[in-house]
Order: sequence, then structure tokens, then C-alpha cells
Amino acid sequence: MDAETRDRIARAIENNDVLLFMKGTRRAPQCGFSARTVEILDSLLPEYATVDVLAHPEIRDGIKEYSSWPTIPQLYIRGEFIGGSDIVTELFEAGELQKKLGFDDQVEPPELTVTERAAEALRGAVQGADELVCLEIDKDFQPGLSVGPARPTSIIVESNGVRIALDRLSAGRANGVTIDYVDTPQGPAFKVDNPNEPPRVQPMTVRELKTKLDAGEELLLIDVRTEGERQTAHIAASRLLDDGLRDELEDLDRDRVLVFQCHHGHRSQRAAEQYIQAGFRRVYNLIGGIDAWSQEIDPSVPRY
Repeated sequence: MDAETRDRIARAIENNDVLLFMKGTRRAPQCGFSARTVEILDSLLPEYATVDVLAHPEIRDGIKEYSSWPTIPQLYIRGEFIGGSDIVTELFEAGELQKKLGFDDQVEPPELTVTERAAEALRGAVQGADELVCLEIDKDFQPGLSVGPARPTSIIVESNGVRIALDRLSAGRANGVTIDYVDTPQGPAFKVDNPNEPPRVQPMTVRELKTKLDAGEELLLIDVRTEGERQTAHIAASRLLDDGLRDELEDLDRDRVLVFQCHHGHRSQRAAEQYIQAGFRRVYNLIGGIDAWSQEIDPSVPRY
């Protein structure tokens, strides 16, 4: 490593209380280890500095030599080298990373509810005396249930006679969760309802839309196609997403039901996700778009 690169690394560490050398950026990590470390830091800190080593090959090689550590990511706190993803995770689960950051992050055990039917199924799955149910909730609030031994740092809660182990990140996302065991077309399955899950775009079939329109339910059906496509075919109740409607949506109640529609449902899915990010909570995408509407509901609407 040349002297200039060493000096750049040293100054970056000196000038930032918390600095993560990673692959990618905080908003777009480019490897799973960097993503995991960012997820942990994001749960603790509103702001911290990062260096994208993929954008700076000399830093990518130099930081490995500087820290005498062969992998990326690498975390520094107030000039102290902490380690890579595995060490950061271990320190976080033990509460030691929080202390290094200068605060005591006490995790309150979440309140969970296991229904009687789920409890019966889970008790049947636990075989050994050292086994219990493990619940993981990832950053996208996707749940995972498994059976196995708890880690020494696991947070243990109990409901309906079932002991459940969670890691720290999952525990912070799990308060109010209900675990049920329900019948599905594929057979019985566990269902995890989480009130903390952020709103998502929900699918709506054309038959469901027809039922709602016939019942006079209040909703806004938004056509995201081009004006030319709309002149070829359109659903009577829909409105084109033009500049005027965009302005209206900016001031609209975020609890208003929005149903997005395009030709086959792909463009409307992307538009619907944008309005979820804008704060709307009841957002739907019309599955199959106007083409499905023409085939299943109103054949007088031209197909193209």
C-alpha cells in the first residue's frame, strides 16, 4: 500500500466516529455480509459513515493490509477496529457493540401470541429437551420458524406453553406477533401475523375489483399506461395517471384505497410500490391488468 492510500484510510477513520468499509453503499449493499452489518448498524444509529470499496480498488486492498484483516466489511468505532460481519453480529447479540457505541441497548422481550392450534402443532415439532421454537423476522419483515437449540444470547419468550427464541433484531420487530396454524389449499400451515410489518402492495383480481365497483366501494382506479393505450382501451371507472392526478395524489388521505392498473400488471406494480413509499397504506395492483378485465369481465373492452 502506498503512503497516500494509507493516509486516506487513516484520515477517514480519524474523522468519523463510526466508519464502515463495505461493498456497495448503505442504501444498496453489494454483498450479504455488508448487508447484514448495515442492518445491525441501522437498528442502532441514525447516521454513520461508509466507504464503498468497490468504487475505490486501492482502498479495497489497502484496508485489508491496514487492519490486518482479510475480508470486507470492516467496522471502526472511534478509531478502534471492531472486526468483520461475524464479529459485529456476535457483539451485537451480546449487547457489547451497543456499549462500544456508548449506550446500553436493553431489548424488551416482545409480547407474542401463539394460538391453541399453533401451540399443539409446535409442541409436536419440538423433540429434544434443549430444543425450542426459533422465530426470525428479517429486515423485510419476512418471518421464519424453525426448531432447534437457543443461542446463549437469544431472547426467550413463552406463550401458550411454547418457548420461542429470537435474536435481537427479530425481537425488535416482533412485539404483537400472532402465530397461528391455518388451513390452506396446500394443507395446514403456520401463519405469522405481524402488526409492525410496513404496508405492502396487495394483489387484486379483476373479479374482486368488479365486486367492489358494483358495491360502490370508495376506491381510486389509476391507469398508468400511456394516453395512446388508453384511447385504444380503458376501464370506465379508471383515471389516467397524468400530471393533474399526480398533484391530487400528493394531497390525498394516505388511507385512501388506490388500485393501479396497466396492460398486464407489471408497470402498475412498479407504480403501486412508488405510492407505498409515498406513505399510502391501502395500495393494490390489478393482476393481469386491462387484458384480464377484457377476458374475464367485459369483452367489449378491446384487447391489444
